[in-house]
Formats: sequence, C-alpha cells, structure tokens
Amino acid sequence: MKIITWNVNGIRAVAKKGLFEFISKLDPDILCLQETKAHPEQVEPELLNPFGRHGHWSVAQRPGYSGTVTYAKTATKDVHLGIGIKKFDSEGRFVITDHGDFLLYNVYFPNGGAGEERHLFKQEFLKKITLHLKTHISTGREIILVGDYNVAHRDIDVYDPKKLTNQSGFLPEERAWFSEFLSLGFVDLFRNFHPEARHRYTWWSYLEKARLGNRGWRIDYICATKKLAGRFTCCEILDDVTGSDHCPVVAELD
Repeated sequence: MKIITWNVNGIRAVAKKGLFEFISKLDPDILCLQETKAHPEQVEPELLNPFGRHGHWSVAQRPGYSGTVTYAKTATKDVHLGIGIKKFDSEGRFVITDHGDFLLYNVYFPNGGAGEERHLFKQEFLKKITLHLKTHISTGREIILVGDYNVAHRDIDVYDPKKLTNQSGFLPEERAWFSEFLSLGFVDLFRNFHPEARHRYTWWSYLEKARLGNRGWRIDYICATKKLAGRFTCCEILDDVTGSDHCPVVAELD
C-alpha cells in the first residue's frame, strides 16, 4: 500500500501544475493533501474523486483557508472530520479514516508564526492532539499520522538550526512536543529509514526563494505506531516534485 502526503498550498492551483499527472504516475492507494484552501463545490468535478478514488474533504469555515482531503482507492469503514474540539475542527485540519488495520490521520497542524494568539493556539493544539492520540492508542488501535506538522524536530531537519531556534516551528517547546509525540509510540518513518540523512527538506519559503539554495525545513511527515511501522518497507521525500512550497512524502506499507 502506497501512502503519500503533500501540502499543496491550494488544490486549485496545484491542479493546474500537474496534480493529475502526479496522481496518475505515482498511483497512491491513499493520497492525503493539506492546505487545500477550497470547498468541494469550488473545485472542478475531476478533483472531487480523481481517478475513481473516494474523496473525503474537511473544510474551514473561513473561505480560502486551511483544509484537508484524503483520497483513497478503497472505501473506508468510518470517517471523522475532527477530534471533537470546535475551534480546531472548524479550521478543516483533520480527515481521520478507518482502514480496519489502522486509523489514518491526515492533519494540517497550525502555523504559530502570525503572532501570540496563533502561537498559543498552536501550543494548545499540540497538547490536545497528544491527549487524543494517547486515548486511541490505549485502546490498542494502530495509527498512521501524516501531514504538515509545522514542526521540525532535530537540528538536521532545518538548514540553519542556530539561526532558526527562535522561529515558530523550531521553538524548543515545539521540538520537545515532537519528542513527547514519538514517546507515545510513534516512529518517524523517514528518519527510521534514513537516520542521519542531511539536507532533506519538505518545505522552502517562497518569499525567500529558499528552494534555489535548498534552505529548507523538514516539517511534513509520515509517522506510524511501532507495530505498524515495522510493516513499512520505505519512506522517501519527493523533493523533485514542484507545484507547491512543500513537496510530497511517500511511504509503502507491506
């Protein structure tokens, strides 16, 4: 089973930059997109369920903001578009699908860089999603959590750790949260297969034209609970794929 996650920074824009060709070529069993910035009624019909996939859309109340969609080749047992906390769910940040052997969380984590209010919003989000995940893990469910986490974990996950240490997404408390998240029983699959790989990033600032010099951050992940993680055969960053300020991440489950 091939799973791909990608923050597309606008699904309507990336549809004009090769999204359909990407899906056709890579042929993922499950494709999770973040920052779609659109409601289903705003997109071309071909984007609703591309190539016969089942599309599950979570949208923000605010127009043109946030949003996630999960495209799956096979129908899922159950779908939830939130974790039961209105201020988070109303921003369209979750699509949770039940695939029997595992729950798949497609999540667009908040960016806390727009001021103190959003910083605090993000910190609360991190705490609440940890509690939510802990509850489900305690019932014995296996979980895959993919998406734009908006947090880089280790020094080698950013191009300049000294310079960026006081920036949202690489703050000490956010990095500590990521360690806590892993301690719940999650495995960062890219790091599992590439423990010390450097200069491998998933996001580059458009404003700074950072992709030209590979001045990036690794903030997009596929993570899985340990038992399930052992069934993955690979995880790769597709940094040659353009169309967004992020690139896709792919993993294959045996």
